[in-house]
Amino acid sequence: MERRAVPAGTESVWPWVEQQQHNTMYDLIIIGSGPAGMSAAVYGVRAGLHLLVLEEKPMSGGQILNTYEVDNYLGMPGINGFDMGMKFREHMDSMGVECRTATVTGITDRGQSKVVETADGTGYEARTLILATGAEHASLDAPGEEAYKGRGVSYCATCDGAFFRGKDVAVVGGGDVAVEDAIYLARMCRKVWLVHRRDSLRAAKSLQQKLMSCENAEILWNRTLAAVQGADLVEKVTLRSVMDETEEELPVDGVFIAVGMHPNTEAFRAAVPCDEKGYVLAGEDCATKVPGIFAAGDIRTKQVRQIITAAADGACAVASVEKYLNL
Repeated sequence: MERRAVPAGTESVWPWVEQQQHNTMYDLIIIGSGPAGMSAAVYGVRAGLHLLVLEEKPMSGGQILNTYEVDNYLGMPGINGFDMGMKFREHMDSMGVECRTATVTGITDRGQSKVVETADGTGYEARTLILATGAEHASLDAPGEEAYKGRGVSYCATCDGAFFRGKDVAVVGGGDVAVEDAIYLARMCRKVWLVHRRDSLRAAKSLQQKLMSCENAEILWNRTLAAVQGADLVEKVTLRSVMDETEEELPVDGVFIAVGMHPNTEAFRAAVPCDEKGYVLAGEDCATKVPGIFAAGDIRTKQVRQIITAAADGACAVASVEKYLNL
């Protein structure tokens, strides 16, 4: 490996003698290739930026690849999530975007440039970064949960609720999101059961009152999700009592798991400020507290996390990058 001189004042920041340095200086590096990252890439190329997309997995798309059907993205009603991801990728490829598969392990701010560190020891350098690694819904790891993702198991009521209109569903959780999901689903579903492992909810009292007023909603206390079962689609769930370990079967057409989300920010938390849950602190302009570093999509602090808002973030982030580079 070629040895390079260590720039003065950076000895403890960037281990030049231990890592390979990619020899290109980019205007922008986008970390992540979900809807936010791919949208940013398209807008970035159109803006004339010399950019690179780093993606951990060889297939772009993020969470939407595991979505059975998307029915709320403007102009694409009923599209399969995998097909949507492929369309996004085809659009990005048609722009000639440079992509590399790499696991990002950290980023170093060198002032006028940023270095992205990867697991294979290669460092990529750019004047600006867009962090777009998304977030993942927390799962319960119940038997059948993984197998029925997109086939009755969902983690987003606003995304998938319309598919269960007039049907029976269960919501698992006891916080604000779970209760909000149950209220939302009660407007369209025949019956909604809220399954909670305790004998009281953590959600705001106002939300609890709204849920109690829903005639077709019922709370099943002191129970956990033990299994998800069915044939091609979900047909029932098995619930286990936390009091005596007894089990019961509940016929449902779908189960919504609302037990939290985990932002994929572990590699960035030492470099950019995050909130207590790990989301990168960034507003609608997608700018973080660190000049030259931006965050787009589910990774950042925001109210709504949907495909359309992630794609919009990609565009907003590039607009902020352009403004920063032109200062």
